[in-house]
Amino acid sequence: MSTPAIAAEEWQLRVQLAACYRLFDHLGWTEMIFNHISMRVPGPEHHFLINPFGLHYSEVTASNLVKIDLDGTIVGPSAYPVNPAGFVIHSAIHAAVPEARCIMHTHTTAGMAVASSKRGLDPTTRSGAFIMHLVGYHDFEGNVVLDDEKPRLVANLGAKRALILRNHGLLATGPTIPDAFILMKLLQRACEVQLATSNIDEGIEIPAALRLRYRLPLDTPQTTLEDPIAPSPRRIFEAMIRLVEKSDPPYWN
Repeated sequence: MSTPAIAAEEWQLRVQLAACYRLFDHLGWTEMIFNHISMRVPGPEHHFLINPFGLHYSEVTASNLVKIDLDGTIVGPSAYPVNPAGFVIHSAIHAAVPEARCIMHTHTTAGMAVASSKRGLDPTTRSGAFIMHLVGYHDFEGNVVLDDEKPRLVANLGAKRALILRNHGLLATGPTIPDAFILMKLLQRACEVQLATSNIDEGIEIPAALRLRYRLPLDTPQTTLEDPIAPSPRRIFEAMIRLVEKSDPPYWN
């Protein structure tokens, strides 16, 4: 149920976003109080929700998420600040790609390993074959806290849906939270398998024709996989949240 000060549609997004933070914690995709998942709030103001800086993902709830504008100004009351690096990365993409309503950024071991590899993501896994055409690269420029990096970040994303941030980590976007989550899950899985395979040999590349046949049909930033044939991000996301709810304290308040 929404609070009197928060519209029902925004409250629904807050609950879903808080659930996503708990899911990332459940999957081990956290790094202390760092990294971010953001979601744009409906309306013309370009406001978006992001985690309060200082809380672990396991502590995020619908009500303590922070709403900010594209200038990094907190909108409404908040007991917490916002991480400048989170603001720069997310505001750059939210401003330039309005269809990318949800943005996720991680520092997982497998993701950082592939991001630090000269080869980048190899076409050797089924998960990678689904999404390689959706993944771009952005070179490391230090902690992302300066506005002058924004144009290069956006240019490197281009028409892609995800970025491997060199020497840094992974980034995925989507028109909904479940869409962005499925893309991040496939990218993370591809990195995990590639890292495991690298201990054996260079891996077997999936032929380009097969990668073309099985790649996900996400040709524009606003497209989603919610159709009767493709795997449903919403159903997968909801199933994972039910798993989290068996052990996590409430996130919906």
